[in-house]
Amino acid sequence: MSDPYTPTSGDPRYSVAHYDLDLRYTPRTNRLEGRACLQVRVLEATDQLRIDLIGLSASKVRVDGALQRQAKQGPHALTIRLDDPAEPGAELQLDIEYAGRPAPRRSRWGQLGWEELEHGALVASQPTGAPTWFPCNDRVDDRATYDVSFTTDRGFFVAITGVPGTVTGRSGKTLRTFSTTVPTATYLLAAHIGEYAEYRLGDRARLIAPPGRSRAVQRAFAPVPRIIDIFEEWFGPYPQEDLTIVVTEEELEIPLEAQGMATFGRNHEAPSEQRLIAHELAHQWFGNSVGLARWQDIWLNEGFACYSEWIWSEASGGPSIADLAEQHHARLAALPQHLVLADPGPADMFDDRVYKRGALVLETLRRTLGDDLFRAVLLRWATERRHTLVRTPDFIALVQEMSPVPIDGVFDSWVFAAALPALPDR
Repeated sequence: MSDPYTPTSGDPRYSVAHYDLDLRYTPRTNRLEGRACLQVRVLEATDQLRIDLIGLSASKVRVDGALQRQAKQGPHALTIRLDDPAEPGAELQLDIEYAGRPAPRRSRWGQLGWEELEHGALVASQPTGAPTWFPCNDRVDDRATYDVSFTTDRGFFVAITGVPGTVTGRSGKTLRTFSTTVPTATYLLAAHIGEYAEYRLGDRARLIAPPGRSRAVQRAFAPVPRIIDIFEEWFGPYPQEDLTIVVTEEELEIPLEAQGMATFGRNHEAPSEQRLIAHELAHQWFGNSVGLARWQDIWLNEGFACYSEWIWSEASGGPSIADLAEQHHARLAALPQHLVLADPGPADMFDDRVYKRGALVLETLRRTLGDDLFRAVLLRWATERRHTLVRTPDFIALVQEMSPVPIDGVFDSWVFAAALPALPDR
């Protein structure tokens, strides 16, 4: 069945193992042309497949090389009626040629997906914006590998999720390739096209930023290697193939996460914004490696990333984890008490109470289990569940297994009940 938080996205009748995308983009006219090859595995017997595609028009559709004339496109998806019904386990290759002027889609969470900028474009897809730039099965639990070829005008830099490959130029155009072999959800595939240059952040990360602000940006993001070192002590080895930090010329309301990538606006360069840098980097473990099987468990992404902000604060000489927990508990106590962490509902899935209450669950566990055992829980969760899909019961089962004392009460009160519990004594 479809995820109830995103009921109009994705098709549970199949999964995609690999996407091969060949894209050509003209910034001046915001024109995108593409060919997408999807390696599909059928999960349920069906005579049709639904492919998410929004604001772009498919011109040719092939299934296993044969031109498919029974393809109908609606406002949110392309429906392909198969010549012969497919049984579970069948493998198909879908080739889709498409084009148009990409734009964000409207959603209950605001505008999502492809955003045209004054000099280029960026993509912010969480949770359902990916179909604004490529045909896909836009499900949080359908992860795939990717190869992307992207051609645009010479003078524009391109950064896309994955390890950068070849760069070739011809006739005023530049083609860049990117690949990722780790399982990646569609919402975590990101793209940036702009007047950027590339710099290094130690030996841990690439920094993509406007050349005119390179010194300020390099100063602002200099802590990135140290943050990664601290998180590796807590959560195990960095789990992605690449780490790219993109800083846009524009201001952004919030930073954006992607697989092996994090994006910040020029307004996130102040020292006071370091917590956001830590937050987005923590998502490389929680959300991008240990991934969600369903959106209702988003606290496993955001609560863990928020707690990681507190870890970095304490490690870098700022307020301690315990002090930050007390501060945020007091703030939550003054807010409405109707949100249930285990199922906040789609309207509240990005509510700050999910983030902070999720972090307070972890602080409650630390105060209950003790520092050493708590850190062992986090390390085991991040390493044993590396690049897998999880649900809240999975985390509870791990804590129950490792805890020498009954622990159900912590989850009953913090995760499954609405009222905000008191924090245990330090």
